[in-house]
Amino acid sequence: MIYFDNSATTKINSEVLDTYNTVSKKIWGNPSSLHNMGEVSWNLLQQSRQQIAKLLGVQPGEIIFTSGGSEGDNWVIKGTALAKRQFGKHIITSSVEHAAVRNAMHQLEDLGFEVTYLPVDSEGRINPEDVKAAIRPDTILVSIMAVNNEIGTIQPIREVGAILKDYPRIHFMVDAVQAIGKGIDDVVFSDRVDFATFSGHKFHAPRGTGFVYKKNGRQLAPLIDGGGQEQGLRGGTENTPGDAALAKSIRLLKEKESTVVNTERQIKQRIIDHIKTFPHVKVFSKGNDGFASHILCFAIVGVRGETVVHAFEDRNIYISTTSACSSKKDTETSTLSAMNVPQNIAECAVRVSLGDQNTLEEADVFNDTFDELYDGFKKILG
Repeated sequence: MIYFDNSATTKINSEVLDTYNTVSKKIWGNPSSLHNMGEVSWNLLQQSRQQIAKLLGVQPGEIIFTSGGSEGDNWVIKGTALAKRQFGKHIITSSVEHAAVRNAMHQLEDLGFEVTYLPVDSEGRINPEDVKAAIRPDTILVSIMAVNNEIGTIQPIREVGAILKDYPRIHFMVDAVQAIGKGIDDVVFSDRVDFATFSGHKFHAPRGTGFVYKKNGRQLAPLIDGGGQEQGLRGGTENTPGDAALAKSIRLLKEKESTVVNTERQIKQRIIDHIKTFPHVKVFSKGNDGFASHILCFAIVGVRGETVVHAFEDRNIYISTTSACSSKKDTETSTLSAMNVPQNIAECAVRVSLGDQNTLEEADVFNDTFDELYDGFKKILG
């Protein structure tokens, strides 16, 4: 089997699973309890928080555990809206955000907030000057993803941050779900970013784990009220086994980050160099530094994406249409649509997404399989 759908989810690391199981069996007290079992759980939770903060170069108090990227996105967006609504109801985002951001914005629009959706160029990238032009006296939040989940575009986070230095009261959020472990921490954690969201199952941690980076001093209303956990910002009994496993997974990820990124770039480029020679193929992702190392989006124009996905699946190679979160819904791909790609081409798009377990040999198998499938699709292509 060749698994090229790592942007959808990753297989949990065996060492990480061992950590999860060990903590579940041996350290199962409630971290809020006053007795020794609770104290042990609390200490492990804080150690996990400290480890993540050290690896990412931030303060332990700036790491807030969540259930994943969708919760984090919704929390920062809606939490900002609640906390800052007396100062304004205008939000700026891009037209290519993940559904967790996009749908949260739509919900706020229903509640009377106004959202500006920035356009993108032919590579799916916003123009920082459009951010500057969109800022109003009542703007409270700018939310821009770090890496596009459909085609892998790296957004100009640092340039947007430079603009927002002149607007210190505006929150700046980055959806970093596709960015961790990809050699771009200097982009995600530029000094003007106030919030960044992360999801554990994207980097071999258990599903249902994640965290938000929240810069010290930034105001954010809770999305989940409860017993005062996570500095009173996220109620509910902490997922101690999951959070310990999450910290373990990030440590393992960072240990080999540069090697993995280099290999991913080689795999991606080998596939691009091969498929771009075919007349009906349109490649949307590039192999340069403006794109993440692990995401490759292309279309065999004239063959629907789901047909291509299932054809590869029949040969034990797993890829996806442009986003696993919307691949089973009959909707336009938001990124390609925003790039003004015609719908008849966009509906043919598929995504190959790489991880640390993939190899160049797998790229060669993929390319050989592509040749075979393309030859079979000639009846459709005419």
